[in-house]
Amino acid sequence: MFDKILIANRGEIACRVIRTARRLGIETVAVYSDADANALHVELADEAFHIGPAAALESYLRGDRIIEVARQSGVRAIHPGYGFLAENAGFAEACREAGIVFIGPSPETIRAMGDKAGAKRTVAEAGVPLVPGFHGEDQGFESLTRAAERIGYPLIIKASAGGGGKGMRVVRQAEAFSEALASARREAASAFGSNRMLLEKYLDTARHIEVQIFGDTLGNVVHLFERDCSIQRRHQKVLEESPAPGLSPELRAQLGEAAVAAAKAIDYTGAGTVEFLLEADGSFYFMEMNTRLQVEHPVTEMVTGLDLVEWQLQVAAGAPLPCRQDMLSTNGHAIEARIYAEDPSRDFLPATGTLTHLRFPEPKDHLRIDTGVRRGDSVSIHYDPLIAKLIVWGPDRAQALKRLRNGISAFQVVGLATNLGFLARVAAHPAYSEGVADTGFIPRHQAELLSKTPVNLEELLSLASLAELHYRDEEAGRRAARSADPYSPWHQSCGWRLNGENARILRFMVDAAPVRVIARQNGEQTLLELPSATVKARAVFYDAGDMSVDLDGRRLRATAVRRDHQWTIITGAESHSLGLETPFAPVMQDDTGAGRLTAPMPGKIIQVLVKEGEMVERGAPLIILEAMKMENTITAPARGVVKRVRFSGGDQVTEGEALLEFEAKEET
Repeated sequence: MFDKILIANRGEIACRVIRTARRLGIETVAVYSDADANALHVELADEAFHIGPAAALESYLRGDRIIEVARQSGVRAIHPGYGFLAENAGFAEACREAGIVFIGPSPETIRAMGDKAGAKRTVAEAGVPLVPGFHGEDQGFESLTRAAERIGYPLIIKASAGGGGKGMRVVRQAEAFSEALASARREAASAFGSNRMLLEKYLDTARHIEVQIFGDTLGNVVHLFERDCSIQRRHQKVLEESPAPGLSPELRAQLGEAAVAAAKAIDYTGAGTVEFLLEADGSFYFMEMNTRLQVEHPVTEMVTGLDLVEWQLQVAAGAPLPCRQDMLSTNGHAIEARIYAEDPSRDFLPATGTLTHLRFPEPKDHLRIDTGVRRGDSVSIHYDPLIAKLIVWGPDRAQALKRLRNGISAFQVVGLATNLGFLARVAAHPAYSEGVADTGFIPRHQAELLSKTPVNLEELLSLASLAELHYRDEEAGRRAARSADPYSPWHQSCGWRLNGENARILRFMVDAAPVRVIARQNGEQTLLELPSATVKARAVFYDAGDMSVDLDGRRLRATAVRRDHQWTIITGAESHSLGLETPFAPVMQDDTGAGRLTAPMPGKIIQVLVKEGEMVERGAPLIILEAMKMENTITAPARGVVKRVRFSGGDQVTEGEALLEFEAKEET
């Protein structure tokens, strides 16, 4: 076994590898960019080295710099994690040439499976069925167009060197093919350095099933059963579970055997995943092979009781696989939810910001949290917006699902948009509860899954008022303690008035309009005069903003977090914000009213698709903005004229910056 390893990655996966290495007595070396100087993985590692600026191309993708650090720190092996250099054959080869063990498959294997078109030809020869499609060498536009016509619509365009949903587009009509191909090529070139594409028939109601495989240097290959990864948005996974619901023992065995056959066809070593599309009639087709550990590997660990990173280290050190196939089994059911900084209501647009409040459910034997962030950390435009992974286990799927719902409700994030409410609605959906899910689940149920619980304004104002009153009392106490006369009546915040009524006035902003609440104290009870009702309230406050409240005899628990002049009230998986009226608050203007379209998040302008003076129809693409390695298209909110374009391709923009001026010719 190795004495010391370098982890060529960041965030959650770096922390996860460090955890296993520490248990095994292995020292760890972290690398970090400018943006990650104070990151959790840097703090946890035994040593850490700076490798460059925030941009991944200048830091985490600098294989030469990482190998230099490996030599400098005296490590014998490098764990690539997932993403960045994990499936980079050139980096694996450079490690070999430097005499450093790459904890993963050989460069030849990565190269063979990294070319998804070539991989399909290889596994087809091993008898693994393929989705009908085009995997040819001719990448000319005419050749791909003819192939698309032959395959038929809908079809999916995929980056041959890709993964993680990048460089993928579903095309349902021939008229959309050209634009989708160009967009997928740009995104693939940016993310993987290659714009080579393959085309496949798109199966609308197929399930996404993947099989975890492991091989050693002695030629042994086993599978560690399957995971269902069908719950996806933007072709990226959101929920994963093992075992896959509703599979017969025969079908489960066939999937495992096909995965092992694919792995043996290329002499696979280390951890990998063979991915399939499964149709309702039991037919399944090879999609691709990922030559690395997967983000969702914890669900396999929860049902098998194994540590897959430990297996990776053992195999890389030359040891045989710890178990034969007949020694492996599963117990119970596990589900993983990925908590992202993103806004589901805006087509899952990634979000950036500071985690001003962050609370995880309490870890237990049946509940695990994998993360690379802490309260106070920032989610930037440079890396994946994953905040954490919530993994739960139960003796059966029903119990695991119950624990998933409870875990999501106990998860709290303030400071940026997240998908927590969305995940709660997926986990509570009757179809998902019954195990009826395919890759079209989210689009099919989008209206239900994106509809937030209606805001109870009376309740929200009551909770925010009680929280603000408590905040003012606490502030008054702190001021008094710091003063020369702590007993001065000027430090009081109870609303006492000479010859006047005991009342405090609170002013909030609701939908940009001021709302006044009058609070009258009567012993332990507070009378709240709201715009539409009067509420008798009592509140008990605990640490970290937790509060137990009685509103007219109804008890509830909530968490209140104050950030600048805004309260965020959290109840379960839902959170709502309420601003405090202040003369110093900035005046916000509506984009459409001002005739401007603004950047929804920081990023880089990839392409401006219109010219000044051009008339466009509602929904027409105007500008393509890249952020977090994903392309986002800014579209026209109405039929109208482009009056002025403020940026060109290659320009960096900040969130809220005006991209172009637009004059609507119809009501928006």
